[in-house]
Amino acid sequence: MLLDTPICDFGWKAPDFTLKDPNGRSFAMRDRLGDKGLLIAFICNHCPYVQAIGERLAEDTRTLMDEGINVLAVMSNDYRYVPIDSPPNMLKFADHFGFDFPYLVDEDQAVGKAYGAVCTPDFFGLNKDGELQYRGRLDDARMDGTPNRTRELVEAMRLIARTGAGPQQQVPSMGCSIKWT
Repeated sequence: MLLDTPICDFGWKAPDFTLKDPNGRSFAMRDRLGDKGLLIAFICNHCPYVQAIGERLAEDTRTLMDEGINVLAVMSNDYRYVPIDSPPNMLKFADHFGFDFPYLVDEDQAVGKAYGAVCTPDFFGLNKDGELQYRGRLDDARMDGTPNRTRELVEAMRLIARTGAGPQQQVPSMGCSIKWT
């Protein structure tokens, strides 16, 4: 089912969490919330929307991380229902696209529910205080990856890093519904 993300609830305080990557390493949100903020991306392997942006997501997150903005990705789908989203397949997916950020398993889906994530991809741009400032799309490219794109997520995260506040105008992300148990 195709869904759009809700409009940004500016200032919403993101709940802390600790999740493991497919190799069993733990990552805490609070430890990644740096001076320039944190991007949390809810993604999965099987979604054609995530697949379509995979290379651009890797490129844009490298740009952000190079500028001191931290990134975490969370996979909240019920991978027993959608086996392609399993932790071993998450490793392959991350390797395929060259993701340099931790890609975490939300085993009990508690993080996805606490954040109100609705689809993949669903981006949460937080300022240094853990307050939501961006809930929009990656860019304005279509599924085909139009080369002349506006990097909306990168520009929003740069603004958040600089000022603590995100852009007032945001276009919702669009993708596949999260597969809840």
